[in-house]
Amino acid sequence: MLRSLALSQIDKTLSSWRSLPRLPPTGGWLRAVRQTLGMTTRQLAKSVGVTQGAVVDAERNEAKGDITLATLQRYAAALGCELSYVLVPKRPLREMVEERADRIARDQVSRIRHSMALEDQQTGKEHLELQVAQIKRKLLEGKRSRLWQ
Repeated sequence: MLRSLALSQIDKTLSSWRSLPRLPPTGGWLRAVRQTLGMTTRQLAKSVGVTQGAVVDAERNEAKGDITLATLQRYAAALGCELSYVLVPKRPLREMVEERADRIARDQVSRIRHSMALEDQQTGKEHLELQVAQIKRKLLEGKRSRLWQ
């Protein structure tokens, strides 16, 4: 119950992030914000307490995706910004968990069904779906870490 609630809460929190653009502006966010504020690299360097070359390097590294979060946080603060760090799932986490449980359940039922077919004891599609649903429910009620083995 609590795990299901936590899953719903994080899905709700992250849903608004899914609609935001993923790509930073050309040249990166540091440069875009600095230039929009009308701040020079020298002025930002003074505010951060680094050299002008360090600012140029930070902007270049951020644009390449090679900047540390600590460095980005320092520059963001100097620009009057907050750094938001988030992993945005491409789709709701609940969907991912349920799909994984369904795939595992279908694999298990498929193996059982194959051996039953060899023994000429094959069951109907309705029975198959019932088995899948039961296994899936047990998987979702159990430890979620088992879904990712």
